[in-house]
Amino acid sequence: MVLKRWGWRRTRRIVRRVVACVVRRHPHRFSTMTADNGTEFHDYGTIERVTRVPFYFATPHHAWERGTSENTDGLIRQYLPKGTSMAALTQHQCNAIAQRLNRRPRKRLGYRTPEECFYAP
Repeated sequence: MVLKRWGWRRTRRIVRRVVACVVRRHPHRFSTMTADNGTEFHDYGTIERVTRVPFYFATPHHAWERGTSENTDGLIRQYLPKGTSMAALTQHQCNAIAQRLNRRPRKRLGYRTPEECFYAP
């Protein structure tokens, strides 16, 4: 996991480094980036300049502008119902949930898995 290298804090500096690292690894996978209005994205100008990927912000309280994110949140809730404390959740448990979701076929992807689509040529 990329964040382990710089710690788990979501500061502007760390988010900038992590995003740049991920985009450098997979440049053909990014045409734009959309984020919420968290302070960790206040350095978006530098992210755009370093990655050459346009950066957009979702309008506050307009969840439909982040459809994939909202859908993924719903899928995660199948494993961690709303109100469940995540304080004791381990990285291993998070990785297991991510692996299950990444290997789950999606209608939107023609019943392929996100993993298949990501690694397809």
